This record gives sequence, structure tokens and C-alpha cells, in this order.
Amino acid sequence: MSDQMRWRYGDTKPVVAKVDSNTVIKIGDLLYLSDNKAVPAANMTLLSDTATTQTGFSTVFLGVAMQHSGAGESAPIRISTSGIFEFECPSAVYELGDLVGIYVNTTDSVLENQMLTKVSSTACAIGRVWRYQSAATTSILVYLNSTIMKW
Repeated sequence: MSDQMRWRYGDTKPVVAKVDSNTVIKIGDLLYLSDNKAVPAANMTLLSDTATTQTGFSTVFLGVAMQHSGAGESAPIRISTSGIFEFECPSAVYELGDLVGIYVNTTDSVLENQMLTKVSSTACAIGRVWRYQSAATTSILVYLNSTIMKW
């Protein structure tokens, strides 16, 4: 997926994190922290099942990339650890306050860098739906909050 500014409003509580020079990060990517470096969701290895993978991602969720980092670049980037964002999602009706987590594409055996889905457990969640939609939608407003940067 290409760079896409997903932040819509609210305090982003930005941090600056290291990036490995072999890692490509796009604006809008959901990031986790590994070895003290920001890493896009798709780089995470899938675990035994979807819920376990979502829980694993949730425990190391850092935030949303606000800057691009290309191949060969190792300069630190700005990451939003909080705020209201708009993300793609599987078509469904999303209620206000529904829990959302990283989308696991089981067909391609990868986590999607810029996609969320409804989850049933707070352990799997990285945010909550911020705006009710009366009909099925493939784009939702969500409040995200970094697990790593919470007090």
C-alpha cells in the first residue's frame, strides 16, 4: 500500500523511533516495536491462529507512521501513538465503541499494514470505533492508543 495520511483529528502524542535501514515504512502503516525499532505490521510473523496473532501485535503496538522511511534509510521517524484515524476494514456494520485490531490476511499469511477489523477481546484490540455507521462500510474512524506508550 502507498503512503496515506490516516490521521483525522485529536492529539497524536508523537514519538520519534529508530528504523532499521532494511525496513520500508509507509505513512499510515500500523507499527510495532521490535528490538527498539519501529516495524510495519506485515513484518510480524503470524502465530498459531488469528486471535493469538492479534494479541501478539497488540502487546507491542507502537502507533501509526506519520513519516515515510524508504529502503536504505535509517533516520528516525515520527509516529503517532494516539488519535482518531481512518482505516480500511472488512465490510461490516461497526458500532460505536466496537473493539478493533490488526487485520490478519490468512490467504496471504500476513498482517495488513493499513487495515483493521472487529475483534471480540480487549487483548486483541488496539483501538475502538469512534463513529457509528448505519450500513456496512469498508472504512472506519477509530481511536487508537499505543500499548507501548501507555502509562
